[in-house]
Amino acid sequence: MAENMIESGNAPADGLVTITHVIYGLHAFTVITGLLSPMLIVTAFLTGWPSILAVVLNYIKRSEARGTYLESHFRWQIRTFWFALLWVVVAGLLMLTLIGIPLAIAVVSIAGLWVLYRVARGWLRLNDKLAMPV
Repeated sequence: MAENMIESGNAPADGLVTITHVIYGLHAFTVITGLLSPMLIVTAFLTGWPSILAVVLNYIKRSEARGTYLESHFRWQIRTFWFALLWVVVAGLLMLTLIGIPLAIAVVSIAGLWVLYRVARGWLRLNDKLAMPV
């Protein structure tokens, strides 16, 4: 368990823990809305803003989290956002070819499950006051 905690032992401010929960909630809202909607393009347009807001909050509050176990959560959330965006771009490029369309659908589906996993895992570990693995 020692490898899961940041060594400095600094306790984060309660407000920062709350903001971290809000950030996970914003990402979860986007994921759940995407799962419930049959119109993914409209969903992305209407509900993509929560994840964008979440990553902006991550960058704004990242310096306050430095040296606490929340630092690893902020890194986890930022990486989740940017890698998800990367996979969406890859899928978009695959959609340009007729042969790549089935592969693009697979990439988007797997990336969606990966994001769901990362949001759930991160939020559960935050609830247990544990750092994310590096």
